[in-house]
Amino acid sequence: MRASSATSEGREALADVDVVVIGAGFSGLYMLYELRSRGFSVRVLEAGSDVGGTWYWNRYPGARCDIESLDYSYSFSESLQQEWEWSERYSAQPEIQRYLSHVARRFDLRRDIEFDTRVTAAHFDEGTACWTVHAPGRPPLVSRFCVMATGCLSVPQRPALPGLDEFEGSVYHTGNWPESDVDFSGRGVGVIGTGSSGIQAIPVIAGQAARLTVFQRTPNFSIPAFNGPLDPDVVRAVKANYRQRRRANRASPGGVERSANERNTFDVDARERYREYEGRWSYGGFRLLGAYADILADQRANDEIAEFVRAKIRAVVHDPATAEALLPYGHPLGTKRICVDTDYFETYNQDHVTLVDSRDSPLETVTARGVRAGGVEYDLDSLVLATGFDAMTGALRRIDVRGRAGHELAETWRGGPATYLGLAVAGFPNMFILAGPGSPSVLTNMVTSIEQHVQWTAACVEHLRSGGYRTIEATEQAQRDWVEHLRELAEATLYPKANSWYLGANVPGKERVFMPYVGGLDLYEQTCEAVAADDYRGFDLK
Repeated sequence: MRASSATSEGREALADVDVVVIGAGFSGLYMLYELRSRGFSVRVLEAGSDVGGTWYWNRYPGARCDIESLDYSYSFSESLQQEWEWSERYSAQPEIQRYLSHVARRFDLRRDIEFDTRVTAAHFDEGTACWTVHAPGRPPLVSRFCVMATGCLSVPQRPALPGLDEFEGSVYHTGNWPESDVDFSGRGVGVIGTGSSGIQAIPVIAGQAARLTVFQRTPNFSIPAFNGPLDPDVVRAVKANYRQRRRANRASPGGVERSANERNTFDVDARERYREYEGRWSYGGFRLLGAYADILADQRANDEIAEFVRAKIRAVVHDPATAEALLPYGHPLGTKRICVDTDYFETYNQDHVTLVDSRDSPLETVTARGVRAGGVEYDLDSLVLATGFDAMTGALRRIDVRGRAGHELAETWRGGPATYLGLAVAGFPNMFILAGPGSPSVLTNMVTSIEQHVQWTAACVEHLRSGGYRTIEATEQAQRDWVEHLRELAEATLYPKANSWYLGANVPGKERVFMPYVGGLDLYEQTCEAVAADDYRGFDLK
């Protein structure tokens, strides 16, 4: 059935579907489910061969979620969350992929998804008020609304290393790992990068490789996950009260309840502070960041808890020189997404593992047989690039997105991404972005943020239908005000002190703009709801 959209001259233009969704990860799948349940026709276009998005491509050894499984999952279906059984506290990539495949089967979502379909362009037509979406190998798809569910971490950043193309061994990027098993047994392996992907992959690769050489540019803070099988009693207790747990997550700044301490660091004495740090460290994961309210706002408070973490690293790594090289000093704790690891620092106690710190031994070039750094050539059979992503905007800029008068999104964002609520862009009517720049997204439990985005977007589209509206578009003024609000919030924190991918600092030539909303998911959702309740304040509805 073809949806219709009235033109400005009153004629009817036929659309293939009401909504086209680009991407079939967590956000795209739920967007499809939510819109379809409200009676809209939807088509999802997915570049991969299966559902999963980020979790489809990131199959590298050790790939694992850094949010606990019982929270990193959908809450929209009570029966789904009751029936699915997670095996570990922090789920590995294969289990998350199985979960999303189960969701797709459970709700019959695959019939509206086209796989192996990489969108190359999406153009808005002002006469028909429709979007035309282009992908090789299929006719253009016309829809009334376009939803970008392209993901924040979906465009791997391949480093411009001299000689990389000359390397005669195997090269892998953690963000685009082969589907087939990669066996490093008996091989000399080099890993470039010690961000989250590298920190997860390095211990697993070390368990296979004959020799492992890690090339580190920037040491990172990492906290043990203390992962393991889920206790059945814990699972039963959570499932008996899942709705309350989900409500608490949704009402928290980070989208996951972490028993945040509302006091400031120096409101209590040193003995009590260190008891608090130890208790949260022993729990594992992100809970440490909730130790005191001012950790991400007060440099002195941050310095103390950062030194606490450094002391933990020194206690684990046997060789003092290696331990010192692994200590992060260049950024405040938490201003880059903290890594959650299993035996990462312990890996450097193994005789066949070598750390090459670029501060002492800069990486000079890749050769045919390995990597030369600090004047020393390291012979390698395989090279793993754990060099991260063109985060938050990379996937959107890769698509030729054009709004009113043919204005290009990439050009509009040349000075940095500008959105209203992280959901819409002035000059691009009837286009919504899920977990985009200007929203809390990557500073939160992504699934919780995604559910809020999807529900708000679906309710908005339904409002447009019931009110007989043809288009919705963010106003320039509302967008300017939101961008300024984002800047003011970020500057009141320590976040801008880090050269992180939150600012695009990992991509050469990318403008430095702090992209996420730091006010917290709870306050963000209140703002979104107030906007909708006030006749979609800041939007122009026609």
